[in-house]
This record gives sequence, structure tokens and C-alpha cells, in this order.
Amino acid sequence: MVINTNIQALAAASNLQSSQDMLAKSLSRLSSGSKITNPSDDAAGVAVAARLDSQIKRTTAANTNVVNAISFTQTQDGYLKKIANALDRMSELSILAQDVTKGDPDRALYNTEFSQLSAYIANSATKDFNSVSLFSGPTLNVTLDSEGNTFAMAGVNLGAAGYAAAMSSGVATTTAAMTALANVKAAISQLASDRATIGAFQSRLNFTSEQLVVSKENLTAASSRIQDTDVAEEATQFARYNILVQSGTAMLAQANALPQSVLKLLQ
Repeated sequence: MVINTNIQALAAASNLQSSQDMLAKSLSRLSSGSKITNPSDDAAGVAVAARLDSQIKRTTAANTNVVNAISFTQTQDGYLKKIANALDRMSELSILAQDVTKGDPDRALYNTEFSQLSAYIANSATKDFNSVSLFSGPTLNVTLDSEGNTFAMAGVNLGAAGYAAAMSSGVATTTAAMTALANVKAAISQLASDRATIGAFQSRLNFTSEQLVVSKENLTAASSRIQDTDVAEEATQFARYNILVQSGTAMLAQANALPQSVLKLLQ
């Protein structure tokens, strides 16, 4: 029996300290909701989770770009619908101007409306979407994913020869009306092709946006499995460590009382 060195108390204190550390870690996990409260908890998990979180943010940004591109094409198509109506009316005027029962004064009236519709189309060609030209014809590279891959979305050019010929035409005479009709029909065909192209781009962009949403969901789930606390499991561990701390405290008190038995030998 010794007094100066209480081995039992030292062991009890060591176990108590370990239980207190685990209890504190369990409390931290439950209060923060995060399984990794310190890098030492899961060094590899910290690295993987950091990369996943970064990819999630990039995926969100890519989807924002795609959605904006969809809005861009929808705006384009909105203008082209009205331009199609204008071209339809211009073709109608071209036929009306060829009526042999009409004189040049009548054709001049048709030509006035024809010119105004041409001016409307020319004005539409100058429109922008957030300072980006809708109809100047540049190819736009739209972001597809979190790695920055893109696809080329060809632009619509209302200044192309097919449109320009129709807008520069007139119906002031029968001969001019015949030429205008041919030019307007060519412009209508070009417009139909451009709208079909825009529709194809919208379809691809919609599928891309849906795929990015699914990717973000799956990446978030993967990150959650690494970082987020399983509350049910951690609550069980918390109860265990809480009991160990209480029992360790009681046993430390008992271990500290053991040297008092030496007094019986001294009496």
C-alpha cells in the first residue's frame, strides 16, 4: 500500500479525461450537425468534401448560365414570332400590289405599309438582351457543366442577305411587287429555319438544365454522407459517453479515497 502514487486514481483520471473528450466531440457534432468538426476527425473526408462542395457551387453556377441562355433564346423567339407576322403581311401586300385593277396611287399606299413593316424588322434587329445583341449573329458559347465545357449556340442574323433583300424591297409597281414577293418568301423560309434552330437549342438547354439539377442533388447527397451527423447514431454515442463521464467521476472519487485505508494500519 502506497500514499504518494495512487495508480488507481491516475488510471481513473485518464479514462475520465478520454470520456470527457469524446463527450465534448459528440456535443460538438450534435450542436453543429457536422460529423467533421476538426480536420483530424476525417482527414481524407475533409479533402473529398471540400472538392464536392466546390463542384456543387460550380454546378449551380453552370445551371444559372444555362437558364439565362434559355431566357435569351426565348426572347429571340418572341421577336421572331412578331417578325414572322410582319413578313406574312408583307407577302400579302406583295400580292395585293399585283392586282391589275389597282393603280399606282393604290400601290403607293400598300408600299407605305410595306416600308413601315420593313422598318419594324430593321429596328428589331438592333435589340439587345442584357447588353448582348439578339440578332447580330455572333456565336455564343454556353457553359454546360461544372468543368466549364461549352457548346456553340449559333446566332440569328437579321442583317443576313435573305432578310436584307426583303427589307429593301418595295411594292410601288407591279414589277417591284413581284420581286418583293420572291424576296419576302425567301426571308420567311430563312426565318422558319432560324426559329427551328432556336427551338433545337432550347430543347438541348432544357435537358442540360435538368441534368445539372440532378447532378447537384447527387453531389449534395454525396457531400452530406461525408459531412453531416447521423443524429440518431450520435445521440446514442452521446448517451454512452455521458454515462462514462459520470461513472468515471464516481470511480475517481473512490480511487482517491483508497489511500485512506493506510490510516487503519497507522492507528
